Amino acid sequence: MSSPSSPPTPASLGFRMPAEWEPHRGTWLSWPHRESSWPGRFEPVPRAFAQVIRLLVPHEEVHVNVSGIPMEEEARLVLREEGVPADRVFFHHNPTNDAWCRDHGPIYVQRTVDGRREEAIVDWGYNAWGGKYPPFDDDDVIPTRIGREYDLRVFHPGIVMEGGSLDVNGRGSLLTTEACLLNPNRNPGLTRDTIEGFLRDYLGVSHILWLGDGIAGDDTDGHVDDLARFVDPGTVVTMVEEDPADENHAPLQDNLRRLQAMRDQDGQPLRIVTLPMPRPLYHDGQRLPASYANFYIANGVVLLPGYDRARDRIAQETLQRCFPTRKVVVSDSRDLVWGLGSFHCVSQQWPALGTG
Repeated sequence: MSSPSSPPTPASLGFRMPAEWEPHRGTWLSWPHRESSWPGRFEPVPRAFAQVIRLLVPHEEVHVNVSGIPMEEEARLVLREEGVPADRVFFHHNPTNDAWCRDHGPIYVQRTVDGRREEAIVDWGYNAWGGKYPPFDDDDVIPTRIGREYDLRVFHPGIVMEGGSLDVNGRGSLLTTEACLLNPNRNPGLTRDTIEGFLRDYLGVSHILWLGDGIAGDDTDGHVDDLARFVDPGTVVTMVEEDPADENHAPLQDNLRRLQAMRDQDGQPLRIVTLPMPRPLYHDGQRLPASYANFYIANGVVLLPGYDRARDRIAQETLQRCFPTRKVVVSDSRDLVWGLGSFHCVSQQWPALGTG
């Protein structure tokens, strides 16, 4: 937090984090290589990433972190085999420990100065969801490496925070969860008020909305991008589980009740749209965190993870009504979710600067 003697924060300089639906320059990904993240089922994962890239490149640039030339050549081969045009895919030699770019990638903030847009990067600390999957030192420095490459100012809040743990509406409201941000494996000793102060100072938000617990199988301790997402400044889509016997029923009902009582930064009630949970998915007896909330909003398209055809269609039709100017595309995510994440978890938006 800022004081007269401390460096200025992004908010004090007029920066804010844009909403995901605002125009993008591109999308950041980190090429998958850690086979232990998909134990016994890693082989289809690079092709799944290639399909994500194939769906994105008609709409925006795709920037991919790789460890060096050998991994870049390997990725290019997979993209060629999957028929992905290469002209809007850019590789960056930034070694990573894992592929979850939502959580270790650069979070961009922007401001307008004299009619001109400027961008900077916030580099939160990263500890692989409470130290669960060491090592994570390469992932932790990705935002600063990217900032150095593009000669961008990089802010260092000095606390742990993952991109999947928060969602903004671009107007001042931020949605997050108690289960993740208040977990002592992230920032022990920090109070809710202190954490809210960091979010305000570094993302330029003014209004924090707290949900409760996450879904079964989620090793992130309750990331909001598996639960509820802004789809416009006043509308949130949220997951519901209709089966009272399912372990997700009670926490999702609690989150729904919280949302129904919430107001936005201007004191207006939120519009709430519900999405059904997919049917439970298991692998080797482990419940997987399959959720339609893990969609990714890009220029002209929304990538919706697919798990089972009937409920996929309901989720697609519901989201299509929320995004009338974008095409909502369902893509099979059953291979990805064995790594305990999906399209939103592997991507990080790079907002376009525009003209001010």
